[in-house]
Amino acid sequence: MRVLHFYKTYYPDSWGGIEQVIRQMCVGTSRLGVSNEVLTLTRNGGPAQMEIEGHTVHRVPLDFEIASNAFSFAAIRRLARLARKADVIHYHFPWPFMDLAHFMARVNKPSLVTYHSDIVRQKTLLRVYTPLKQRFLKSVDTIVATSPNYMASSPVLRRYRHKTRTITYGLDRTIYPEPRAEVMEKWRAECGERFFLFVGVLRYYKGLHILLDAMAGLDYPVVIVGAGPIEQELKEHAARLNLHHVKFLGAVEEEDKIALLKLSYAMAFPSHLRSEAFGISLLEGAMFGKPMISSEIGTGTTYINVDGETGLVVPPSDAPAFREAMRQLWENPQMAADMGRRAEQRYWELFTAKAMAENYLKLYQELAHRKQHGV
Repeated sequence: MRVLHFYKTYYPDSWGGIEQVIRQMCVGTSRLGVSNEVLTLTRNGGPAQMEIEGHTVHRVPLDFEIASNAFSFAAIRRLARLARKADVIHYHFPWPFMDLAHFMARVNKPSLVTYHSDIVRQKTLLRVYTPLKQRFLKSVDTIVATSPNYMASSPVLRRYRHKTRTITYGLDRTIYPEPRAEVMEKWRAECGERFFLFVGVLRYYKGLHILLDAMAGLDYPVVIVGAGPIEQELKEHAARLNLHHVKFLGAVEEEDKIALLKLSYAMAFPSHLRSEAFGISLLEGAMFGKPMISSEIGTGTTYINVDGETGLVVPPSDAPAFREAMRQLWENPQMAADMGRRAEQRYWELFTAKAMAENYLKLYQELAHRKQHGV
């Protein structure tokens, strides 16, 4: 079984949540006998082909971007060539250029799209893009929603309910390296052992301005891990609020991230817009047994974090409510510990990479069988 994944960014150029999910899909299904390839764009140059954890990554140059939509003419030719050898094409939405490339490359293989998120911000361009989007989603054989919450709340997915199924994201605990003692000690000295932790790319929909506003008047330590387009803006906002107990660490290595996850007291995840369709770093927190605070935005974040069970869920964009949730966790260590244990239990029950890989393998086999038998 040969599967070709197509998405605009991937390792080693980018380390975001969707890239992590594709990586987990490839590693997990390869253990079940799938041969995975990933076609992606690069702005950094380097080799056109790489081997990463048992799967092949094909990299073509990015030509230009419009409203975060990456274009590459070479990708169309490469997609057409690679698709001929694949049994199944696995697209990752949203990426409007991908829809166009699918038709221009005349892909005629069994296909599915994992629907990672609605398009939320570019409303004017969305009106122009909608006919292409609808044609693309109609053309693929199956659409995969990443949580029952998102399936229920997305107007786009409701339109294609007859061909949509849910397969949740999963993580493989065994591929996360155990931090060395000296790394743990470095971060223990830097951050202590009781702090709220945020991990993620610093983008507009992550709601970090809400977290900073919630910290006004509190002295709880907060550690923010990640870089991104609004990093300087957030630092200036923290300075205006005199939040000297908030640390911005920037991007860190994987071993450092895991050390911080293990040392942290709880996860603070203030994403307030539906662009946050799931929350991989939130799931990582659950995997490491941490209680969580998140917002109710009708997406997978509340599938991971069940209010009152694995953590606390507050209304979006509500800094006072977020502040109160932080206070509740901070002042009730036993409650926080119990929630953390239940969060890890929920991870093992619902969110392992093994379960995700098995579900995708069944879907790949089903799609290939349909093609072979003309169904």
